[in-house]
Amino acid sequence: MTDWLPLLGFAIATSVTPGPNVLMVAAGAASHGVRGVVPHMLGITIGFGAMLLLVGLGLAGPLAASAWLHEGMRWAGAAWLLWLAWKIASAPPPGEGPRRPPMGFRGAALFQWVNPKAWMIAAAVTPAFTRAGEPLLPQVVAISLAFIAVSMPCLLVWAGLGAGAGRLLRSPGRLRAFNILMAALLVASLVPMLR
Repeated sequence: MTDWLPLLGFAIATSVTPGPNVLMVAAGAASHGVRGVVPHMLGITIGFGAMLLLVGLGLAGPLAASAWLHEGMRWAGAAWLLWLAWKIASAPPPGEGPRRPPMGFRGAALFQWVNPKAWMIAAAVTPAFTRAGEPLLPQVVAISLAFIAVSMPCLLVWAGLGAGAGRLLRSPGRLRAFNILMAALLVASLVPMLR
């Protein structure tokens, strides 16, 4: 069976480090507060947990076997991240123009399927934390549950940072600069994923 402590350490390290999910949550919380991004965080948590389960049970096989499908998913994810970065960078400051709602549950859950960081983690975690010769299903369920357990606390850290930044950046110019910084970091997160 899965070794829980190393798995939880891996789950925390990969969930709390900068990547598309946490950067979008921070940017959303800067404009909408922590409560405003709860559906987004739940979508990430459930969507990634489901992705880990399906990838661990073999969905990654066809993806790995098809170079064009793999590249297509990678570039679709990059395109979506660029679009999201644009939405974050061009978001109007509060009180100026219509305020865009943060990403919701469904969008965040579906985003996991084109998130390059999510795919890298999903591809690495099953072989690293399962044992050959033991039933795969309980091991993959344990991996998925470990990530579900740590995801919300890790996302809450970033939502809190984003909400705090939003309070510090009350002026429209400062909030705009913060949004542009978050968008730039989101774009920068693509560099190692697209090499």
